[in-house]
Amino acid sequence: MKHVAPRPYADPETAARRIVEIASTIEPVQDGRIYIELINGPFIFKDKSSPAEYGAGMKLAVERGWLTMHESGTFVRFTPAGAALFA
Repeated sequence: MKHVAPRPYADPETAARRIVEIASTIEPVQDGRIYIELINGPFIFKDKSSPAEYGAGMKLAVERGWLTMHESGTFVRFTPAGAALFA
């Protein structure tokens, strides 16, 4: 029998909050843009999460209105509700 350690970001709520937390540490470029690779790199490689966990977390963060994703998918912006999480 194999014992697997619980994954901290398997819960989309936890993943979404971590994604927003990472985004809050990044200095936005023109018009408040935060490039997606500056978020998914630390989330996947530093935090040792999976791409599926990242996708679920990002989807929930957008659905909750914390972030808005550009139609190209290359950057996100904070919404007032998302910025209020770290005010």
